[in-house]
Amino acid sequence: MAARGTRPVRIANCSGSITDPGYQMHRQAELGPIDFITGDYIAEANLAWNASSYRAGQHPGYEPTAKDGLWRTLPVLHDKRIKVIINGGSLNPRGLAEEVDQEIKKQGYKLLVAWVEGDDLMSQLPELIKSDALVHLDSGNKAVKLHPNAMGFRTKPVVSANAYLGARGIVKALDHGADIVICGRVADASPVIAAAQWWWGWKESQYDELAGALLAGHLIECSAYSTGGNFAGFDRYPVEIFLDIPFPIAEIERNGEVVVTKHGNTNGLVNADTVKCQFLYELQGTEYLNSDVKAEMKDIVVEEVGKDRVRVSGVKGYPPPPTTKLAVFYHGGFQSEFVINATGYATKEKYDLVEAQVKHRLQQMEILEYFDVLDFQRVGVPEENPQTQLRGTTYLRIFAQAPKSETLLGLIRGFYDVFMQHFPGMHGSLDTRTIFPKPYYAYYPALISQSLIQETTHLLRSPPISLPAHHPLVYAPLLPRANYPPTSPVPLSTFGHTVPRPLGSLVFARSGDKGANINLGLFIPSSTLEEWNWLRSFLTHDRMKSLMGGDWREGYVLERVEFAGIRAVHFVVYGVLGRGASSAAGLDVLGKGFAEFVRARWVDVPVRFLEGGNRGSRL
Repeated sequence: MAARGTRPVRIANCSGSITDPGYQMHRQAELGPIDFITGDYIAEANLAWNASSYRAGQHPGYEPTAKDGLWRTLPVLHDKRIKVIINGGSLNPRGLAEEVDQEIKKQGYKLLVAWVEGDDLMSQLPELIKSDALVHLDSGNKAVKLHPNAMGFRTKPVVSANAYLGARGIVKALDHGADIVICGRVADASPVIAAAQWWWGWKESQYDELAGALLAGHLIECSAYSTGGNFAGFDRYPVEIFLDIPFPIAEIERNGEVVVTKHGNTNGLVNADTVKCQFLYELQGTEYLNSDVKAEMKDIVVEEVGKDRVRVSGVKGYPPPPTTKLAVFYHGGFQSEFVINATGYATKEKYDLVEAQVKHRLQQMEILEYFDVLDFQRVGVPEENPQTQLRGTTYLRIFAQAPKSETLLGLIRGFYDVFMQHFPGMHGSLDTRTIFPKPYYAYYPALISQSLIQETTHLLRSPPISLPAHHPLVYAPLLPRANYPPTSPVPLSTFGHTVPRPLGSLVFARSGDKGANINLGLFIPSSTLEEWNWLRSFLTHDRMKSLMGGDWREGYVLERVEFAGIRAVHFVVYGVLGRGASSAAGLDVLGKGFAEFVRARWVDVPVRFLEGGNRGSRL
């Protein structure tokens, strides 16, 4: 590692999900000069998935892919003096840290391991529930109506309750010589903030710089999403580019500005469009909150400064809010699902029939009223005059949730009772594993005072030492999120003759889940000022409702903002995912497909924007 603080710090991401294999950490360490490797292994659900098994002694509590990455990479970390900060400790950061420390000693390496605790608030939860202290994350928007069962954690067994920690405990570990820092539920960007803060020696009051590092962490924390993964413009490039996509690297400068890049001689791509797509992912308006800093990003600028090098600047920082997020997961009940297929003629009527038959039988059995959810979801539209059977086949997904597993067993019995009364040609997979009831976990995103969190860093040296991490010195109150119509809208008639085209023939987009909500950011790549004026004038609140078509429901709430510096419009749709990904009834529980649905919708596009460019329908 070069002398600390003499050049931009190079931070490489190795994971954005538990699915990312260990070799990604090793590859980042081996392929080129870097100073830190950070990894985000925790989604909002996998803490809950593993909590019961961990407490029963059937799961290690940490993420096995994180352990695999460390085991593969320890020799390179030792040789190159690369530091690692990951949240792969999940429910058991101490356990993973101690195993890593034992392996280091066994191999004779000189690496100091630390672990951070304080995120697990299960022991405090009964008192927090009793005191009614757990305000919902979306409580700041008075128009939002929570899911009818949103407060179920008050009466049902809670399996996990983890607060989103910031960078302070990690910085404390680095200050005391740690080479590997194992965390539980720290916020996604906190490892990157900590690495940059320690490297540059920033004070906690250098909010602009910290906000820049927060943005950098957001840009690189999600696997390959800045380097070609989940990229709306992938179809404009050869498919070979997207084979074995590398993960991104953030070069963070003294002032907090960041250049996003990747290792040379690898596939994937880093350009303004891939970075804008990732920037717009999983936002909630123009403010990005962390327990160390609040970043205001409405004026960010994204510019290409070289091959696979994109600079992002313009973010402003402010003191953090007095609260942080507390992810509470509880037993929501039981669920089951199964699918049946129909081919060709009269598909609508076929699905109408099976839905009527099943519901009628459940009424006869006197159990229909006991379901929390009973959906008959029609997936796909059969091709007219299909040339193969598959092209004329769609499926019906029957999805159910109920407080008791017996109710779902009744659904199975009722379906079997009418099975042989089916519509002509009904068929499907013989695999019935998903039909049997299984428990599901519901999610309650709460706000909790940072003063209630006791964060501690433990260093596994001889003798071990423990260091409390202090709370932020200054807080700034949470303000209502921005929400406004187009600024200085231009009459759409001024853009001339239009033709009906998919919105995606012109517009890129990225969407994702935030609790019960979906966010969506849209922009025109390499847009002119005229195209930007059209996009922001076109994408009104009412337009977004119409683009959602039959998926829009009364009770949903829309927020809309603009990012003029990158010529993008951003929406948050409250309530689409019920209580969140772990219990959502739809197919797209993570909201990733929402953007592509909106891009597939046909709209009136000005002809002048389509002429002379590589813009056309892919449908």
